[in-house]
Amino acid sequence: MTTTVLQCCLNGSRDADEHPGVPVTAESCAADAAAVVAAGAQDLHVHPRTGDGRDSLEPADVAHWVEAVRAVVDVPVGVTTGAWAWTGGTSPARAVAAWTVLPDHASVNWHERDAVDLAAALVDRGVQLSAGLWTEDAARDWLASSWREHTSVVLLELADAPDQRETAEALLELVRPTGIPVLLHGEGRSAWPMLDLAVELGVSTRIGLEDVVEGPDGEHVDGNLALVELASARGARRE
Repeated sequence: MTTTVLQCCLNGSRDADEHPGVPVTAESCAADAAAVVAAGAQDLHVHPRTGDGRDSLEPADVAHWVEAVRAVVDVPVGVTTGAWAWTGGTSPARAVAAWTVLPDHASVNWHERDAVDLAAALVDRGVQLSAGLWTEDAARDWLASSWREHTSVVLLELADAPDQRETAEALLELVRPTGIPVLLHGEGRSAWPMLDLAVELGVSTRIGLEDVVEGPDGEHVDGNLALVELASARGARRE
């Protein structure tokens, strides 16, 4: 049986006013990381932040967050390179080139302007490339490029909408023939349905406060640990 992975997306760009459990410092993120890995998460995705809480690709911020998480867990740790995370004065690709501590993997949203430059910078540094495909157009652009040969994981990211199954199945039909591992997830209203679909179809998935702040029935959850426990109970962790 193909191994599937349950990733935990610990913080995203959320603030504590959206959910009090969101880890907004490297130290609180590390504490959550230790808890969710003990509960079954096999991979982590974090958004490093500046001292005042903004997403960041700056070398010092990436190093601080990645080192803090790695100090307490022994699973792959990835970061975002989303356009919203760039706060510096040069380019995202130059920031990646200057990283002093490398994450295991990094996501690149293929519809964003700097996607190819970011992919090149990551591959040059030896960071595994996760191609974030949000639409069929983005999937076709990625498929038509040479970068699929350098992609370790395809991230199929579904919008916050009540019914995304048809879109997810169309994306899967496009990318699964490549044989590259797929991680399927939603956000907001699609988070739990996409997790269940990933379990049904036997692909990796993720859960965490970046994507959703409630349980599958809209119930309150205390934080990332509760989300991972619920996801594990629904079959999201399987080897």
